[in-house]
Amino acid sequence: MNGKINLVLAGALVLCGLSVVKAQYIARHLFIDLETMQQQARQLDIDWAQLQLDQSTLGKNARIEQIARTDLNMAPLTPARTQYLTEGAK
Repeated sequence: MNGKINLVLAGALVLCGLSVVKAQYIARHLFIDLETMQQQARQLDIDWAQLQLDQSTLGKNARIEQIARTDLNMAPLTPARTQYLTEGAK
């Protein structure tokens, strides 16, 4: 009887040890995944800040006006070039 109890307790001890090893293995992999995701989040934050800077630079009125004048050959609007339309006129 005493030998059976020792055998059952030894089996339970082995199972507990294996479950601890498996839990540590899973925890290591989860920690590695966490570190990877945090690095990706940091990189996305850097990319987002760069995109915001680019947007603020590209959206400035002076830049838009300069591109309109040089690339599109546009000129500023003057009253002499303005055409007024009235309703019903042909």
